[in-house]
This record gives sequence, structure tokens and C-alpha cells, in this order.
Amino acid sequence: MKIAVVAGSNRKDSTSTTLCRYIVKELEGLGCTAILFDLHAKPLPFYSPDEEIRDANVVEPLHTLREADGIVLATSEYHGSLTGVLKNALDFAGFDQFDGKVVLSVSSAGGAVGVSSLQHLQTIVRNVHGINCPEWISIGGAQREFTAEGEPKDPKTKERVLRTLSYFTKMIGAFRG
Repeated sequence: MKIAVVAGSNRKDSTSTTLCRYIVKELEGLGCTAILFDLHAKPLPFYSPDEEIRDANVVEPLHTLREADGIVLATSEYHGSLTGVLKNALDFAGFDQFDGKVVLSVSSAGGAVGVSSLQHLQTIVRNVHGINCPEWISIGGAQREFTAEGEPKDPKTKERVLRTLSYFTKMIGAFRG
């Protein structure tokens, strides 16, 4: 099972990106092939429908999203919504990348949890004909602390992530047959 994971932060040491790295590790432990796209490490040009897509930082993730069985979209929560860099990346994508695929939304917020950004992501996923996983992952406050090895310090957060990834991969299996 191939999973594309998009880390939608423009911050070098973002907790949402750290969470994505942990998610990739756990997905691989479940037997999946997980590919991480870090939008901070590989920034994209601004989307314009008038320009042909040639930038390698755009072509590569679009291909991987198209070939993926499932997708994880992760964002920091800024002003009650997803980041601009993730929205820009999603503007390059469409039905070819998302149609009929299960998508897990993930957020990291400075406050308690990032529900607004998750709802906005789910609206975008619906509009490109993706299938929203009914579970999601949102970390906030002390849940955003990680060990030097990149694992959540909070055991309940770790348990929640593992339970959600199990549900997510089973759902992909059911939809992909």
C-alpha cells in the first residue's frame, strides 16, 4: 500500500512536520510504503492556472499523489485554517490525484487542538472527490512535544496516532479492494 504524506508547513522545525515523520515511520511499520513531501524543504512556486507545470517540486508530488493508494495531509493551524503553503500545493492537484482515495487530515495547533484547519482540509478533499477518513489527528499544547527520536512524549497521543493509522489503512484496503 502506497501512502503520500504532505507536510504543509513553511517552518523548519514544525511540529506538524515532526508528526508527519512519525506517521511515516509508523505506516512503514504497518507494511506501507510512505513518501513524505515536506513543503518547507521543497517549496513550490505560486499556483497559476495560466502556467504549465514544469517545476520538479510540483511534478514529483503530483505524480506520487496520483500513484498513492491513500493520502495524509498535515498542516499547522494558522488563524483558524490550514497554511498557505499547503493550500497552494493543493491548488496544483485535483481529481487525478484524489478521486476515490482515502485522505487522513492531520493538524498541529498552538492551542488545544486544530479543528478548524481539519474541517477546511476535509472540505477541500470533498471538492476533489477524495474520501475523508472519519478519524483525524490533531495535536496541541503539550501533545506537540516529541522525544529526540521523533516520537510523541505523551503516551495518549502516541496511542491515538497508532489507532488512527490502523483505521486509516484498513479503510484504504476496503476501498481499494
